[in-house]
Amino acid sequence: MTDMDIRPYIAPGRRAHLIGIGGVSMAPLAEVLHGAGMVITGSDMRESPTVEHLRSLGITIHIGHRAENLGQAELVIRTAAVHDNNPEIAAAHAAGIPVFERAQAWGAIMRGYKHALCISGTHGKTTTTSMCTHIIMAAGLDPTVMIGGTLPLLGAGHRVGKGDTIILESCEYCNSFLSFFPTIAVILNIEADHLDFFKDLDDVEHSFRRFADLVPEGGRIIANRDDANTMHTLAGETRPVTTFGLEEGDVHAANLTWTDGLPTFDVIYRDTVYAHVSLSIPGLHNVKNALAAAASAIALGVPGEAVEQGLAQFRGAGRRFEHKGTYHGAEVYDDYAHHPGELKALLDTACTLGYKRVICAFQPHTYTRTAALFDDFVEVLKKPDITLLAEIFAARETNDIGISSKDLADRIPGARYYATLPEVTAALRELAQPGDLILTVGAGDIYTAGEALVKGE
Repeated sequence: MTDMDIRPYIAPGRRAHLIGIGGVSMAPLAEVLHGAGMVITGSDMRESPTVEHLRSLGITIHIGHRAENLGQAELVIRTAAVHDNNPEIAAAHAAGIPVFERAQAWGAIMRGYKHALCISGTHGKTTTTSMCTHIIMAAGLDPTVMIGGTLPLLGAGHRVGKGDTIILESCEYCNSFLSFFPTIAVILNIEADHLDFFKDLDDVEHSFRRFADLVPEGGRIIANRDDANTMHTLAGETRPVTTFGLEEGDVHAANLTWTDGLPTFDVIYRDTVYAHVSLSIPGLHNVKNALAAAASAIALGVPGEAVEQGLAQFRGAGRRFEHKGTYHGAEVYDDYAHHPGELKALLDTACTLGYKRVICAFQPHTYTRTAALFDDFVEVLKKPDITLLAEIFAARETNDIGISSKDLADRIPGARYYATLPEVTAALRELAQPGDLILTVGAGDIYTAGEALVKGE
């Protein structure tokens, strides 16, 4: 990552080339920069509806990566997945064109907003960012939004607004959130993850503390009082901190009741009822996410009615316990969970919903995560009635470790391993019975197995 300041380059008329422009956080970046009067070009590996949308705005996009795609670019912006051996990056270096990371560009954009609400944490970022978006829009604040998933309310993972508030999902991987300028920094939880980048939990905590310390005077940190790692990370913090928790914290829940697996509760702030919330999504973890969103709303001065209205209309983000359909009397859901902590929250919730059996088809995400958290995965994957394991989704990695999902299956009683996703779909087709809950789970392409099942493919 270059140490140059990107801000002089973020100006009307400047020419920026975005590599991987069709990605979930690159596409909204392109749209925001284009809207600010910059001349944007880009490249991506494949055509997509996102690429078509950007073209409709007048942005030139090349399919495939070639040096000549840079054109007259004065700066290049890339995602973390694009490495120095990319021909466009190499050409930029050779020509002396500065190369910036996506997070640096978002950081520069953030400085143009009075309020920058940045939501971080090992789990729950997408859901909580989505909840905040519902609340802030219900309050009529016309926010700009960047989410790492699709939100039905927006029909996309982003929104370009005209208000003075920007809401960003903020990821710790490669320390990317350290390029941000949060006025409100939310920390949902901290666990050992992304151990292909971080050395250990201490290293992860150090990164989150640096993130919290980006908050300026007059800003605020919002932190999970129930999470020991978060509280340890923030020990001695001098900036204002608002805590949230189920039963304790500056913002907490009271009178929590459950109806058909869905929670209703009061949000208490300073010993008074700030909002009365009914969620349309299950799970205790989502009560915590809603409390974090409510604490964020309080920090922004948003009235409790907007929290009530925004959360009442929230049905979940894409790939977050997303209903895919029904097959042979079984309900098919998909979820993005790919860390043992997320899996546990998902499966604990699934087991409370009253289904006869919970069948989980899990696809581990990256070899390094599977190896580093192997024993934790084994324990949590014992929870479902039936566990199917698809082969590991490589993402950005090569299998230098020599690990396979079969290694997990061998340690989990009754688990079954499948080398390909069509085999997973075939197994689900044989297993499905009325009263079953079928979950396809993982951050890769396991969702296609459930979609093929529902479509009868």
